[in-house]
Amino acid sequence: MSARFGPAGNSDSFAKTHKSSLDAPGWIADFGLDCYEYQCGKGVRVSQTMAEELGRRAEKHGIALSLHAPYFINLANPDPDSREKTIGYITAACLAADWMGAGRVVIHSGALMKRTRRQAQDIALDTLREVIAACDDQGFEHIALCPETMGKLGQLGDLDEVLELCTLDERLVPCIDFGHLYARSLGADDGQEAFCRMLDRVEEVLGAERAARFHSHFSRIEFTPNGGEKCHRTFADHGGYGPDWAPLAAEIARRRWSPTFICESAGTQAEDALEMKNIYQAHLREP
Repeated sequence: MSARFGPAGNSDSFAKTHKSSLDAPGWIADFGLDCYEYQCGKGVRVSQTMAEELGRRAEKHGIALSLHAPYFINLANPDPDSREKTIGYITAACLAADWMGAGRVVIHSGALMKRTRRQAQDIALDTLREVIAACDDQGFEHIALCPETMGKLGQLGDLDEVLELCTLDERLVPCIDFGHLYARSLGADDGQEAFCRMLDRVEEVLGAERAARFHSHFSRIEFTPNGGEKCHRTFADHGGYGPDWAPLAAEIARRRWSPTFICESAGTQAEDALEMKNIYQAHLREP
């Protein structure tokens, strides 16, 4: 099994000719891609009818689905009411994912909120334990939750923090956003040596089998020295934005891992995902 590639939401080129995301699976398959991340960043608002039809079309066209839970999730908020809301947001995302047959739900880790990283991480671990229990109670054990590495310096979610969250349960699969890690490292996490170090770390913490099928977001990122991530860029943007896809593609191909890569380029996510796939497959054919 090889890596999968697809867009986060709908590219500008899709939106120019299609009005409904129900058309996305067929369009994505015709484009040469094989996965799609449905976006619920502003809230889970998809109907059961819509979700089930999307799932049928995705299955027909061989498109693996994932779902991005609301952006405002904060596992590190200690307030009991906020924690209950967080649990509700995630279980609602899992319900929508279940309707459409999506196997993975991506969740944000949260913000530090003037606490130390360790304090915030401990709160996030406690919240995630409650999330897992709630998912079990509602019958969502089959859905993988994917804590995401974050791009702003004031956010919880560097690579080690996300991997620690994922040690709580086997269903947890890291969503490694290489653009976010590039931004929060102020450009340091780029190139073959950095990618090897990060992938080795994932395997060290989670084991070879789970490491090989990690979830990922990838795009080029613009960052600021004081805050980290500023905005997503495209592969066509000039200005030295990173990270560089080619050495990461080469390393994934060399290891024969099978992650899912969701491209989050700003408006050209399908086009850039196809470029990612082509570069990866070229490395895969190398002796």
